[in-house]
Amino acid sequence: MCADTPATETETPDYRATVFLPETDFPMRAGLPKREPEWLDRWARIGIYDRLRESAGSRKPFILHDGPPYANGHLHIGHALNKTIKDIIVRSQQMMGRDARYVPGWDCHGLPIEWKIEEQYRAKGKNKDEVDVVAFRQECRKFAEGWIDIQREEFKRLGITGKWDQPYLTMDYHAEAVIAEEFLKFLMNGTLYQGSKPVMWSPVEKTALAEAEVEYHDKESFTIWVKFKVADQNVQTFINAFGEGEKTEKIRLNNGEEVDSLLGAYVVIWTTTPWTMPSNKAVVYGEDIAYGLYEVVDTPEQCWATKGDRYILADALVGDVMSRARLDETMYHRLRDVYPEELASLSLKHPLAGAEGSNGEWDDFRDFRAAEFVTDTEGTGFVHCAPSHGMEEYELYRDLGMLPQVITYNVMDDGSFRQDLPFFGGKMILKPNGKEGDANSAVIDKLVEVGGLLARGKIKHSYPHSWRSKAPVIYRNTPQWFAAIDHKLDDGMGQYGDTIRSRALTSIDELVTFTPVSGRNRLHSMIEARPDWVLSRQRAWGVPLTCFVRKGAKPTDEGFLLRDPEVNKRIVAAFEEKGADVWYMDGFKAEVLGGLHDPEAYDQVFDVLDVWFDSGSTHAFVLRDRADGAKDGIADLYLEGTDQHRGWFHSSLLQACGTKGRAPYRGVLTHGFTLDEKGFKMSKSLGNTIVPEEVVKQYGADILRLWVAQTDFTVDQRIGPEILKGTADSYRRLRNTLRFLLGSLKDFSEEERVAPEEMPELERWVLHRLAELDQQVREGYGKYDFQDVFQKLFQFCTVDLSAFYFDIRKDALYCDAADSLRRRAARTVLDLLFHRLVTWLAPILVFTMEDVWLSRFPSEDDSVHLHDIPETPAAWHDADLAAKWAQIRQVRRAVTAALEVQRSAKTIGASLEAAPVVHVQDKAVADILRHAHFADLCITSDIYVTTDPAPQEAFRLPEAPGVGVVFETAEGAKCDRCWRILPDVGTHKHPGTCARCNEVLG
Repeated sequence: MCADTPATETETPDYRATVFLPETDFPMRAGLPKREPEWLDRWARIGIYDRLRESAGSRKPFILHDGPPYANGHLHIGHALNKTIKDIIVRSQQMMGRDARYVPGWDCHGLPIEWKIEEQYRAKGKNKDEVDVVAFRQECRKFAEGWIDIQREEFKRLGITGKWDQPYLTMDYHAEAVIAEEFLKFLMNGTLYQGSKPVMWSPVEKTALAEAEVEYHDKESFTIWVKFKVADQNVQTFINAFGEGEKTEKIRLNNGEEVDSLLGAYVVIWTTTPWTMPSNKAVVYGEDIAYGLYEVVDTPEQCWATKGDRYILADALVGDVMSRARLDETMYHRLRDVYPEELASLSLKHPLAGAEGSNGEWDDFRDFRAAEFVTDTEGTGFVHCAPSHGMEEYELYRDLGMLPQVITYNVMDDGSFRQDLPFFGGKMILKPNGKEGDANSAVIDKLVEVGGLLARGKIKHSYPHSWRSKAPVIYRNTPQWFAAIDHKLDDGMGQYGDTIRSRALTSIDELVTFTPVSGRNRLHSMIEARPDWVLSRQRAWGVPLTCFVRKGAKPTDEGFLLRDPEVNKRIVAAFEEKGADVWYMDGFKAEVLGGLHDPEAYDQVFDVLDVWFDSGSTHAFVLRDRADGAKDGIADLYLEGTDQHRGWFHSSLLQACGTKGRAPYRGVLTHGFTLDEKGFKMSKSLGNTIVPEEVVKQYGADILRLWVAQTDFTVDQRIGPEILKGTADSYRRLRNTLRFLLGSLKDFSEEERVAPEEMPELERWVLHRLAELDQQVREGYGKYDFQDVFQKLFQFCTVDLSAFYFDIRKDALYCDAADSLRRRAARTVLDLLFHRLVTWLAPILVFTMEDVWLSRFPSEDDSVHLHDIPETPAAWHDADLAAKWAQIRQVRRAVTAALEVQRSAKTIGASLEAAPVVHVQDKAVADILRHAHFADLCITSDIYVTTDPAPQEAFRLPEAPGVGVVFETAEGAKCDRCWRILPDVGTHKHPGTCARCNEVLG
């Protein structure tokens, strides 16, 4: 057979070897759980984090300061969410040109760790109080060290970058020294004081708690309605408000009206804490509330009311109160109004006054006055006051200067009543296990016995519980150390205010950017309304309050606190050398005071600092003191969950405003909590928890990271098996896009590169999209909006690339000549795509993008994470071209939809079997299509574009108005190399080829 003679069908050569099919070793299946640890080892071996720091040069630092987790257990899904968000931010900032430093840290002191050691002691039958305090502290330190090592490896397994070999620990000697030094600044600037006020107290843990250490759960409580008898009425006080009058059995006013005296009537209060009744010192009412005097005229059986009893109640609440007392509307009637001026004339008796065996404990008149916090929305319209166990009552009597008359010390640190309290000595509010004690029942029973109870019941309400023991807490008056946040400071740092509160509020308003912005209002309102900061804890594991008090002096006395800079220097130096344990060693007081003050004249304080003061001080020993910190000691970003508005964000703000005059951060980002797929809180009892370790074992860390990137983390987000399956599916689709890129770029060289101006329009349209995306990705990462970044990139990869550009250009990539402009331009664009897609996605899919990068650029010491996102020329942006191609794609959608109908009907098997007629109403659009190689774009063998009106049977797509498609089959034979159906197939030198393929084969 001569060369010019077409071969017969049976002699057609196999052209598969002449087609440039994608080639890559990048596997279709990721195998992430097995392969990710290999990349982690590689990154550690080549020292990526340190290399980035060494090569930073003049880059502007970006510092995300890590909020320290507690070192006391395996990671939960909240940890994974938190650290992954931080990691995406750090990596994206680094790849956008910053020197993004990240020093992970751990909170090592405080109740969570101490409680674990106590649990171990209890299991062994040991008593913590019998163990040497330094030995106990060493056990706490050892416990924390063990969990730090475990958590560090768990965090690293998630692909979190950072200075893992040198994290910060609040129990490091330098950190303890700085925490003490920061506390001493409060001592020296006058904000530190010792006071006795109600604080949230955990009887189980025997310590004061901060708001951030408290969580709220539903609790069923006793509720009681108690009668306080009117024992005296200063009638003149009442009469003076209305004019002249006189006192008889009734009170005659100057207008001649006679009103019943209130002597012998009962003021009724309502409380959900019966145990506070022995500490009652007063009852208060509301001046703007309408009150009435009500008389009982009949009673049912089993009722504590007595016929003839008269009760003073808020009119709005009388119905509820009487029904609680089992009195219906026929059993009582209203006698008259009770005026605020009249209430002011009354004196009340405690229901236990004069009780046999009370030893006069409750015989004094109870104070009775108006208070702004009384309402008539629930209860009785009167509030019983035990200022030792309620902050509002405490503040009321503090402002009145009456605290000495109303403060009691009836409740001990274990939640029991003092032993000498009549009737109730030794009774427990809570048992050591956190369960209900016998105090409430004892108080209720005694009130019943003396006739002081009108009604009782139970109520389910939200109640504070200790975050660690999960047991309820109480308000208890104890001597504690406080930071006065409204104390006027004269420390030379008054640019943003002269008190801690004013500096904090100014910082929030002027210096800090909040993401989301709602965080600003939340933190502002908390700072605006918060009381003084309770700094002291009655525990052993922590940094002690490094101060001394003069023996025999009162907190209000001059010189009560020892303020000596030289003593402070000695303390800090000792902590720097030996750690905070030195405070508890014999002879330390004499060592630091010797030669300066008489050690015997001072007592050493052994309370430990609130652990939030520890973490609130991290700006000093991490941001300020470390070489990789911030020169000004201010972080670009603090990032934690929404609960940290009352936790770390809050304490860091207060602490820094007291010691450096402003907030220690420029930005605050908060994320929500993670719920299950149905929106329920995760709990082991419900079996709906998602453990990061299990997700990593099943899917790989990149799938967990992708879930983080796909969710709106600024609100509560959901996770579960079905959601993770969907995430894994998105990952697979993205991976296929990247695999096609790698395969199509095999052996790409710079000699192939085509300048943008020489490229076909389709390639220039892709460059335009890259220019758009580069701006959007950078803006998204800059706003910490990973969800938007990933959605745009995923949409681009699946719709613009896989379903459009790749689909169209497969033919040119596979079948064009190696040196054809179209193929070279396409490969050039794929190279540009590769560098951008891989670096855009690297902060999220840290392992996969490393795999992709090394699959193309194998190296012993290179990594995608050592590279920046490449700059994208602004000249690539072409709005006119984009508008033109939007029209082309709209018509193309109509054509592909029409072909899909024929494919579903099995009229054709592939789009190359078609040569449709496309009717386009708009002549300008039709002209564009005729010059755009529209058949190539629609992946048909031929296509005919006309402006003739579309026939009735034409396929129409609502999204493409003015376009009708009439299906026609392609004419000719199928090319054995490119599979197009063309009339010229079989007429060329190479058998069974079209003109293009024949030319490529030479």
